[in-house]
Amino acid sequence: MLTLGIETSCDETAAAVVDENGLVLSDVVHTQVQLHARYGGVVPELASRDHLNNIVPVYRAALERAGKRLRDIDGIAVTCKPGLSGALLVGMQMAQGLAWAAQLPIVGVDHLVGHLLAVFLRTPDQPATELEFPFLALLVSGGHTALYRVEGRDAVQITELGATRDDAAGEAFDKVAKLAGLGYPGGPIIDRLAQEGQAGGVPLAMPMQRQRQGSLEFSFSGLKSDVARWLEANGPLSNDQRLRDLCASFQHNVVETLLSRTFRAAKKEGLRSIVLAGGVAANRGLRARAHAYAERHGMRVVVPPAAHCTDNAAMIALAGSHRLARGENQRGQLEMSPHTQLTRVTRKGAGPR
Repeated sequence: MLTLGIETSCDETAAAVVDENGLVLSDVVHTQVQLHARYGGVVPELASRDHLNNIVPVYRAALERAGKRLRDIDGIAVTCKPGLSGALLVGMQMAQGLAWAAQLPIVGVDHLVGHLLAVFLRTPDQPATELEFPFLALLVSGGHTALYRVEGRDAVQITELGATRDDAAGEAFDKVAKLAGLGYPGGPIIDRLAQEGQAGGVPLAMPMQRQRQGSLEFSFSGLKSDVARWLEANGPLSNDQRLRDLCASFQHNVVETLLSRTFRAAKKEGLRSIVLAGGVAANRGLRARAHAYAERHGMRVVVPPAAHCTDNAAMIALAGSHRLARGENQRGQLEMSPHTQLTRVTRKGAGPR
């Protein structure tokens, strides 16, 4: 069984062909980073227009690289939530048009479910990950930061344990990079500079130190504000050691906040396997510290290849493939939403819980 995946939830236009075992036959991604760089973040209207310009060439490239034609495809999976409304609609209309034209079954996939299952993707040179349910997942990206207990491949089998009250971790990286004049996207730039800096070289507060004991919630707005105050007092910074120390200190505080709660949640849930998912899971500092934490606690950390951490259509195809295999078909019934279908337990905003 071959599934065509289509992903346009934010600023990547992507299409992929994946088989029933998670083998990626093709995975094409057109990024809009340069388009949005001058604004320091994604501009929704520009994102939608760029998706319109590139969705057809990307789809065609995915079929060509897989050596397939549309008639060889058995079903279509498309991201329908969460994300930018205009961007989502581009991918959904493309997918529904193909489904009607070829009389193929189609399912709408939650983008977050795709990230959580990306660990099961494999390539000809990358064997499948041996991982059993249930496992704990830290999903950390530019728009989302949350901990999940994952019991299976369906959304109803995924339970949120805790999430951010305000900024997502990736969003905090981008905002701090903008404050420091480093450019967009901020995550890779800060990660690179942090390798040459001294964590603790700039005194920054650790997020949510006054939280209730055992909390699995996150907050990064205070850390971002602390960076802004330090820069106001000590900036502007040139490309010197102080800038590298700032990046190292900021990244260290984010990583320690993420991992302390992740391993706390794993212990609380009685789980020994931890999956890192989402774009920030490509961060080298996070990966290295996660494996060190795992060795210390006698647990296992699994991280997909970097290409499967960032937004891609292969994870969408995989997340929809088992539903297509059991006969689901939402042709003509897809609904777009800017919100995830996963039940949320964390309330946004400050204040006691």
